[in-house]
Amino acid sequence: MTVADENGKQAQRKAAMAVLAHSDAAEIARRLEPIAVPAYENLREPENGLVMLRGRIGGDGAPFNLGEATVSRAAVRLASGEVGFGYTLGRDRRKAQMIALCDALVQSSEFSVAVEENVLAPLRAAMISERDRRASETAATRVDFYTMVRGEG
Repeated sequence: MTVADENGKQAQRKAAMAVLAHSDAAEIARRLEPIAVPAYENLREPENGLVMLRGRIGGDGAPFNLGEATVSRAAVRLASGEVGFGYTLGRDRRKAQMIALCDALVQSSEFSVAVEENVLAPLRAAMISERDRRASETAATRVDFYTMVRGEG
């Protein structure tokens, strides 16, 4: 595998994780139903934990500990050997496992296209539609302030 192929696979996984992390667990499960998911084993049982959030004042100041956030994580391995990892904010273990499963399926040459067509593309379209709807609602409440120069002397 060349460096370009490896970078393409990494970009594909990154894009898939962005869509899955922002999607609802029930919607991911519903989209996975038509796919004949192969046998897999849990490498890491879905579990909840905490991560420390770091921040910076103004984006370039000294880093400081902002606080903690709850996350769920999981790892699975398909029978064909692909390993997938799933992380999500919150305490949704099922969602973390489905994200890990999708990550492994995206890496599989046999299931990659099916996951893109049945799971990722519809979720991505719904996410973009929701973002556009919110943007139009926000734009409708926009107020433009301006100053008029008075011509009186």
